[in-house]
Amino acid sequence: RRASDRVAALQCRMDELWRWTAGDLADAIRARRVSSRDAVRAALARIDAVNPAVNAVVSVQAERALAEADAADRAVARGEPLGPLHGVPVTTKVNVDQAGLPTTNGTVAFADLVAAEDAPVVANLRAAGAVIVGRTNTPSFSMRWYTDNELHGRTLNPFDASRTPGGSSGGAAVSVATGMVPVGHGNDGGGSIRYPAYCTGTVGLRPSFGRVPAFNGTAAGERPLALQWVSVQGAITRTVADARLALGAMIAPDPRDPWHVPVPLHGPSTGAPPAVAVSVDPVGEGVHPAVREAVRHAAAILADAGHPVVEADPPDVAGAARAWNDLAQGEARLTVGPAIAAHGDALARRAFELMMRRTPELDVPALMRLTASRATVLRRWQLFMVRHPLVLCPVATEPALPYGVDVGDDASVDRLYRSHAWLFATAFLGLPSVSVPTGLVGGVPMGVQVIGPRFREDLVLDAAAAIERACGTLAPIDPVRPAASGPSPDDPSFAR
Repeated sequence: RRASDRVAALQCRMDELWRWTAGDLADAIRARRVSSRDAVRAALARIDAVNPAVNAVVSVQAERALAEADAADRAVARGEPLGPLHGVPVTTKVNVDQAGLPTTNGTVAFADLVAAEDAPVVANLRAAGAVIVGRTNTPSFSMRWYTDNELHGRTLNPFDASRTPGGSSGGAAVSVATGMVPVGHGNDGGGSIRYPAYCTGTVGLRPSFGRVPAFNGTAAGERPLALQWVSVQGAITRTVADARLALGAMIAPDPRDPWHVPVPLHGPSTGAPPAVAVSVDPVGEGVHPAVREAVRHAAAILADAGHPVVEADPPDVAGAARAWNDLAQGEARLTVGPAIAAHGDALARRAFELMMRRTPELDVPALMRLTASRATVLRRWQLFMVRHPLVLCPVATEPALPYGVDVGDDASVDRLYRSHAWLFATAFLGLPSVSVPTGLVGGVPMGVQVIGPRFREDLVLDAAAAIERACGTLAPIDPVRPAASGPSPDDPSFAR
């Protein structure tokens, strides 16, 4: 009955294909109940309808997308083998190469930096059958947790325009949250998938380091070592099932990435739901009451789903977060800093200046100590995860922050860094993690983060799916222009 009810519900929504999940679209296209052209036309119409209010998609490839949709439909008619995202509309972020289009990275100076070939993740999406309908916004040099730049403009949070949609994959998150596409490509070097997902009520999966291949031929040279370690490619979706589907589409090997590891998506069976360590405030800096309640609620859900749940803090979250900043940002001072000074817009320069005020200047011995410390902390986490394979924690310790906190003053940037400690720590360690929504507080999305062992995205997604089943989904939505009404989640009981 459930299957028949689902089919009936989908048939009732044939005029709203933009609401469908990637999985439902792929299944319907494969079964010839829906054409890829219809799905892509619905996505393009939705972009026309809502993108002017949020500015998430900064380049639309309508003609090419429709031609690719027609080719996808012909492949179905011929009975050819079909990929997991066959005919499904998706977006890509403007900081990865897409053949024939500029890799702007949100920067005026790169507006004409046209890629000759697809980056591995873009090539893999195409090979999986996805139809790319547009490119999404990012801050200049993708260096902020706010999506705004002088080339493409500011992306607005569709739930509350006064708050950040997150960054740097804010455009991807908003394109998914507002129904423009069911899958938005993003990347995460310090929370840039998970934080936008958290801010926009979507699902953001940061895969393990080495899981999804990466390379940009337009880059002037190799990425510096810290950026190679902490930055990964991934996806933002509206459901956990679509996150799993998108991950499977993105992981095909590519010889251009020497770090890629072709590990199966499903690891050995644990036999029973794995144990979960619940950790809310190991840094001791304070957590917003709504965030604390979201973690508590998610812990109860996982316990009801059969997971052994205990309160336990993983090793040295504060130290891992600090090491992320000192290594990744300290390296950026030397590598990206001159380019930001020469080509970054005023917002990028201001944000970078404030970041550097709290980042030590690295000499060679300090760099050696920091790179070595990663193995020490990761070893301690892996030993911890023998007992507690999953960690349930906040995505950030506050709800989506007001716009512009990272370009305010030293105190406001300190607030941002306190809020983001969990995002930084997991990026430093290269562990898989997912941001999954739990509901709304004062009209603002709330969510939690699940972290797992290396290359065990399957365990992370299984736990996230249990949370989603209990809490439901928040997207797609129509953009809300004014600030959300009701009690503000900023008021005033946030304790430090």
